Amino acid sequence: MIKQIFLSLFMIVSISLSGQCYDRYQNEIFNNVSVNTVNYSDVYNDNFHKMDIYTSDDDTATNRPVIIFHHGGSYYGGTKQNPGAVDFCTAFARKGYVAISSNYRIVALQNIITFLTSNSVQFETVLKATADMKAAIRYVKKNYSTGNSLGVDSSSVFIGGISSGGITAIHTAYIDNISDLPTSPIDVQAIVTSLGGLEGDAGNNGYSSSVKGIINFAGGINDLNWIDSNDEPIFTAQGVDDVIVNYNCGPGLDNPAVLNLCGLNQMHPLCDSLGVINQSLSFNNTDHYWVTSGNNPEFIQAVNQTTDFLYPLLSCNQTTNKQDIIAEKAKVIHITNLLGKTIRKSFNTPMLYIYDNGKVEKKVIFK
Repeated sequence: MIKQIFLSLFMIVSISLSGQCYDRYQNEIFNNVSVNTVNYSDVYNDNFHKMDIYTSDDDTATNRPVIIFHHGGSYYGGTKQNPGAVDFCTAFARKGYVAISSNYRIVALQNIITFLTSNSVQFETVLKATADMKAAIRYVKKNYSTGNSLGVDSSSVFIGGISSGGITAIHTAYIDNISDLPTSPIDVQAIVTSLGGLEGDAGNNGYSSSVKGIINFAGGINDLNWIDSNDEPIFTAQGVDDVIVNYNCGPGLDNPAVLNLCGLNQMHPLCDSLGVINQSLSFNNTDHYWVTSGNNPEFIQAVNQTTDFLYPLLSCNQTTNKQDIIAEKAKVIHITNLLGKTIRKSFNTPMLYIYDNGKVEKKVIFK
């Protein structure tokens, strides 16, 4: 119920702002999409660090939101050309986004058995993937700061993925401090330190790896305690019968030797209770494999609901100077979060300003 109230309020407020995006980002308004492949790391030059940048041929905008998307494959398979990743990025490029399908470090075939039987190697593998995702984020922000040849809005960078890609996106955003990680029975703090710390070892240093939200198709989180009230908005779609990444909580791949993962049915009620902006989509009588291709009803529905979820979060839907002028003529009587709880003015958090003339205004003040 809380989530439904929040979403209704969120959409009502965003409707008054919708014209600022000039009818972009909600529907497929472009036909032809081009793909440009680049190496996104300034440390590694290999196939693991290549990404495909999807843009519309006819799009001349220079302040487009970005989605960096990781393919699935259980961390030992898959590439940026997996059908699900290609279909996702093509759809969002046609909506006006810059959509990126990115490779990342995965386990070599000869090491799969070690990976599947060693929790230490599993932690290391996920942390390498988060390091690579953060390097890709920084690549985009570095490009923006050095000429913006990609034509992006660096304050509207989202991350996401399918299955293991979704796991990577969640952990990229939600592990805030090395001290959050365990030291026993496995010293994960030592593992992440050996990989360059939470920012990782894949380069583009000096630029922020912060993101504006997460798109999670059938991924999960290892530790629910890593979710807190300051975390980024998250959209998750998952099958109720999924045991590869458990819809509730259970070992990854339904293999007792693999680290625990908690899916939609545990993450999103927690997000509701913490006030984290979120939306979830559950598919009844559906397992894990709807994510493998965009040519099925579940995938199409997930893309459509992702579109609706992201739209109010875009910078083009934030407060404009014109709105500020209007607001100055009225007196602020309350500032609340999106659940209606009175708060103080804060940074990097969506707020509702309620005025004595009845106006309700959504603001995000970035610091």
